Formats: sequence, C-alpha cells, structure tokens
Amino acid sequence: MTQDPQPLIGRTHHESTRAYAPIPTGPAGQPNVIYVVLDDVGYADLGCFGSSIDTRNFDSLADRGLRYSNFHTTTLCSPTRACLLTGRNHHSVGMRYLANADMGWPSGRGAIDHKAGTLAEMLRMQGYATYAVGKWHLAPTEQANAAGPFDQWPLGRGFDRFYGFMNGGTDQYYPELFEDNHSATPPASPEEGYHLSDDLADKAVRFMSDKMAIWPDKPFFLYLCYGAGHFPHQAPKEAMERYRGAFTHGWDEERTLRLAKQKATGLVPEGTELPPANPGVRAWEELSAEEREVAERMQEAYAGFLDHTDKSFGRVLDFLDRTGQRDNTIIVLISDNGASIDCDPDGTTNVLRWFKKIPDDYAVSAQQLEDIGGPRSFGNYPWGWAQASNTPLKLYKSFTHGGGVRDPMIVSWPAGMEQQGEVRSQFTHATDITPTVLEICGMQAPETIKGVPQMPVHGESFAYSFDAPDAETRKTTQYFEMYGHRSIWHQGWKAVTRHESGTDFETEAWELYHLDEDFSETRDLSEEMPAKLTELKERWWAEAGRYGVMPLDDSDVLFRPPYRPGAPRWRTAYSFYPPISTIPPEAAPMTQDCSHRITVTVERDRPDMEGALVCFGNCHGGYALDICDNRLVYVYNAAGTQVVRLVSDRELPMGRSELCFEFEKTGTLEGRGRLLIDGEEAGACLFPKTLLRLSLSPLRFGSSHPEPVDPAQRKRPDFQGRLLQVDYALGDDGGLKPDTLDVD
Repeated sequence: MTQDPQPLIGRTHHESTRAYAPIPTGPAGQPNVIYVVLDDVGYADLGCFGSSIDTRNFDSLADRGLRYSNFHTTTLCSPTRACLLTGRNHHSVGMRYLANADMGWPSGRGAIDHKAGTLAEMLRMQGYATYAVGKWHLAPTEQANAAGPFDQWPLGRGFDRFYGFMNGGTDQYYPELFEDNHSATPPASPEEGYHLSDDLADKAVRFMSDKMAIWPDKPFFLYLCYGAGHFPHQAPKEAMERYRGAFTHGWDEERTLRLAKQKATGLVPEGTELPPANPGVRAWEELSAEEREVAERMQEAYAGFLDHTDKSFGRVLDFLDRTGQRDNTIIVLISDNGASIDCDPDGTTNVLRWFKKIPDDYAVSAQQLEDIGGPRSFGNYPWGWAQASNTPLKLYKSFTHGGGVRDPMIVSWPAGMEQQGEVRSQFTHATDITPTVLEICGMQAPETIKGVPQMPVHGESFAYSFDAPDAETRKTTQYFEMYGHRSIWHQGWKAVTRHESGTDFETEAWELYHLDEDFSETRDLSEEMPAKLTELKERWWAEAGRYGVMPLDDSDVLFRPPYRPGAPRWRTAYSFYPPISTIPPEAAPMTQDCSHRITVTVERDRPDMEGALVCFGNCHGGYALDICDNRLVYVYNAAGTQVVRLVSDRELPMGRSELCFEFEKTGTLEGRGRLLIDGEEAGACLFPKTLLRLSLSPLRFGSSHPEPVDPAQRKRPDFQGRLLQVDYALGDDGGLKPDTLDVD
C-alpha cells in the first residue's frame, strides 16, 4: 500500500522539505452513471414502448442503447428505489412499503438500513462525484423537516448535493423543495413559466457543470428522479394543447394501437394477447359524450406532462453531448412501477378525495374541466387510461400482476455497447441494476461502509446481455409482495395472487402463468398444473423467509397510521415559535377527528397588519387561520366538497392578542367550532363533515400556500404583524388516538 509522502520537519522551513497532502481524484476513464427514474409511468407509455406520446429524448436512449422488455420492479415507488440504489431486496433493507410509515417490523421501517449501502456511497468511496435531483422518498417523511435527523436524507446516504422533494409526490407548479439539508424556494412562479420538470433538469445540469469547472476528469453519478407521471398530472398549457383531440378514439382502441406497435418493434412476442378489461374499467363506447370529454382532457394532461418532462430531459442530454460526455455515460432509465389508479374509476381533479374515500366521478370533474392540468388541479386520470398505459399487462401499480411490476427500462452506454437499438428479453429486476453498474466499473460492493458491515448484494448483473441477445437469463428466481399481494417468478414461470384486505392469506386463490409463452398473463394454468403451482407457492415462502418478508401485513396504514411511541405526530401538546420552517404532514399535529385548540399569540400595531397565521393545506383541502379585514377567520376545506368559513363577529384589538380556534368533537368526523379573542368567544358554527386525511401539503406559520385553503381566495399575503407563538392542544377523544387503533 502506497504511503502518503511525509515532509521532513526541521526547526525552520529553511531546513525542512515540504510534502503536500494528495488531492483525491476520480478513477480515470471510468464511465459516468445516470439513473433516470420516472414515476407511475406504465409499460407502454414511452414512444419506444408503444405509445404515441412524444418522448423523443427518452427514446433516443433506446436508439443508442437497449430496451429491456422483461424488467420488473416492486410495484411501489419507495421499495423500488431502495432496490435500485442498493442492489438488495426491499424487505431486507427495511422498505417493504412507503417511507411514510414505520410499520413496526424490521422489514418496514420506512428507511434503508445502513447495512445496505447505496450506489452513491459505493461510488463516492471510489472517487465519484454524486448528485441526487428530484424525488427522494427514502427517508421517513416525518423527518423531512428542518430539524432532521438527516442520516436518511440524500447527503446522509452518499450524495454530495441534493435538490428535489422528499415525499412521494409534489405539486409541479408549487413544489415543496429542499436543497442539500434545508428547504428551498422555487426560482419562479407558474405565471413566469415555472414547472418542476424544467427546474430539475436545470439543477442537474448545474451540478454537472460545476463539477466540470473544478474537477473535469472526475466521473459522476447522477440520480435524476422526475415527478412524471405521478399525480398531480400537471403540464404547461402548450404541452397539453399538443394532444388536444389525440385520444378521441378512447382507451380500448389505444390498447390495440399500442400492442400493434409493440409487436411491430419486437418488444413483445407476435402471439401476445390483450387480457380482458380490468375490473372497474368501462368500455369507452359506454361513456357519454360529456364523460368522454372529461376523460380525454385528463389523458391530454398526462400526455402533456410526460412530453414536457421528456423535453426537459433533453437539456440534460444536450449538456452531455456539448461537453463530450455522452458516449462514456451509462444511462439507465426506468419507471418505478406501473400506471396508477390512485383515484376512483372515473379519475379525479383532486386526489385528496380518494385519500379521504370521498366518491368521485365525471360529473364532479366536469365542473373543473378547464382547470385540468393547471395549478388548481390535483388530478389523476381514469382507470381506463391507466390500463392503456400498462398495455398489454394486467392490473396496475400496487398489484404484483404484470401491470404493477413489469415496467419500461432502457440502458444506454454508447461507448460500451456494440449492439444498439435492440431489445433484450432476459428477466431483470430493480435489484440487478446496481450490480450491473458495479461490474461495468470493475468494482465490488464494499464489505463495510463507514464502519458498518454490509449485507450481501442480492441482485444479479445483466451486463452479459449487452452483446448476447439470445443468452439465457442468469437470474433464476424473484419474489414480490405488496399489501399482501404476492407473486414469484422462477425460470420463466409465475405464480401470483391478488389479496383482498382482511381475508385469509392461506386460503386465497393463486394463478399460474408460463411467462415465457404468455407475456400478458392471459392463460391461467393453475387448474391444469396444480403440482407446478404448489411448487412455486412453496418457493415463494422460502424466498420470503430468506429475505425477511414476514409477517404478511395488509394494514390500512395509508388512512390509519400505526401508533409509534415518541413520533412527533402522536404528541398531544405542541408549541411553535416562528419563524419556523414548514412541518411535513406526517409530523404535524393530528387534529383530525378529535377536540383541539389552536392558539396564536400575535402583536399588531395597525388594523392593516393581516395575513396568514396558520396554514395546513391548499385549495385542494386543509385548514387555515387568518386575519382578514381586521377579523379572525378560520377556513376548513373538506377536499373541495365543502368549505366552512368562520369569521369573528368583531374586529381584532391592537397590541398583543391571543387568537384561538377551538373545536369540540360532537360525533365521528363532526363537531362545533368557535373563535376566541383574548379568551372571549367571537363566533361559532357547526362543522358537519371533517376528514381523517387533511392534506398532502406541509403545515406553515405566518404564510399561506400560494393557492390558499380558501378556494375563493386567489392570494393570501404573509402575516404583516409579529407572530410570537402557536400552541396546539389535542383532546383524548380522537378517532386516531393510540388506544383506538388496531395495533399490537
């Protein structure tokens, strides 16, 4: 091992010899690495995977690389990203579900165990510069705040720089942004042409450009994760206009068109059939003209969103070309799972209604037709379009059938791939990508990282397939599990079950498919080959034991979060001392369905010192406490279905005041609210409908979301006085209090 040069130290510098500390440099000649992760983009949504959506920049990767027709994910975002970055199975590293919840099991901590190092940690040890841009969603979301802890943030997991958002999704016009370990503000407004996809691409280019200015020979790893096509489907008007009228033929014909293109380009076998329509999807011809108009507009928003994101990615490719780095850059593009049905079958203009289990349909969405895709829409498309996105596969995101776990992947490395523009059909999984990159770079996963012993890498490199289109798949087995849905792939065969929450895991029916001959899972062989099915089911249990899957858990943690002692959200008293950064929803006081009091202490010198005091949410749902026209105003927005405004019956005094909103629960999800000014009642009203899931936006003090909770307000100024303190006191009668929850 080479020793660093040692200086000769004398009494003065005249009799001493200098020796300088070595400057670390990156491994010369090693390729750059870029992971591009799309969100909820179905198997057939890219142009080169079957759609008519203009994704020319994403498609160009296939022209100078390879499409993988048999790539698989975990069927959900956080787990897939955990597999992608570590090369290990998601249950083993602690990410069985989303980062939004610790489920109480080692497999479900909502974070990646430090025994499973990320590719960023591995490559940085080898001298790479490392950057994360876009969606993270790999740290417990209650930790997405200014107080941390930060060990599961990007900078705590091997990245030098970070710019993006911490939760599963965000508004594309008004995103909740972070830079490195602190919150950040979007550089422009929607009126000035801002869209998050552009911002992410520009920041990625800036990071790469800054590196080149100082360390031009140092290779880099860029983890670039767009919001497209996760809800909300939002796109610039001109992007949506490009698709006006493009989908009048409907989703049934769209499936047929996409399958034909997939066959023509060799992506799927010629004999591939479309499975029957998924449950809940109506035939296009059954929709009325009014319903079709809404459905088309929602698909136009989705297509515009993906198209615009592709064009923003073009800026990244242009930079690589302009700086001569494209050829020796490995670019892996994937979607983290299949297309989403995070809404009712007819789609929605406000996904919060689905979170709150409020029925939604075309008639409701038609009232916001012109808002679809814009800042006042928080939408997701109908199930029929999600089905078309997943052509020719069954079901969707969250399920372990093909529509959930089989997704697009493109690998491009012009300098290292002799055969380009082709399709590879070897079975691959998200766990296999990082081992492939390590093999290409001539590296092995380290045995320890920062003193922490590392678990073995579970994935299998598929670098062998680059120049061997007909090579046998080297991977033999892969299990899947989500929400109790289970499947297993083994040497070309697949067994799969669709679990119904609350039913017996032992007695539910399984299906059997020979995927090597039945790409789209249309011929269930379970009755014909019971012995084969039994073999695969037993193999699933063996794999589940090997990778820490148990216990199977179908708890409704999305709507009823499990109680975790010591977590911020389960406190009953809070005191906030502004100025303070925003509080993520998972750490905000749980005022829903319980008696509570919010007390705000202010100082004002003039009646015109008004504005937002407390804001939890935006025009799509939430609550706010404001001073408007020198009166105290409380607004409760029930996902846009009902807005209650309570205004004080008198004006506010000058000087120091205690302003209070008090809610008394009178029944399940209902109660009586009143305002108090310096302890005296100043107005009251009934709240006939409150909700368990209030908002996906953070809690703010002294400022409002740019689209205020009160949809009648187009603008709500920051508070002009002095906001001294905000106190929350929660009662013990809550529907979400720990002793009423189904926890062990």
